[in-house]
Amino acid sequence: MISQEDDFNFIYLCLMLRYLLWGFFIYFSVRFLLDFVIPMIKTTRQVKKQFDAVREQQQEFFRQQTTQQAAQPTTKKAASTDDDYIEFEEIK
Repeated sequence: MISQEDDFNFIYLCLMLRYLLWGFFIYFSVRFLLDFVIPMIKTTRQVKKQFDAVREQQQEFFRQQTTQQAAQPTTKKAASTDDDYIEFEEIK
């Protein structure tokens, strides 16, 4: 027959195993958060800031280009005159 002491040892072993598994679970969860999730969040924020900075630079450049083009008078060249014409002679 199984004695009370064996039952107590079995229950004690089950409880210890349970706490040990919970300890491993908590340890690996914290390690996963610290080694993977938090660096990924930091990297994502840094990349987003860099993309925003580049986008802002492009928009500023575009604004400068459009203001320069708007400020320059749009005068067309006069029609070509005969002074611009170069006589062509065929060489045989």
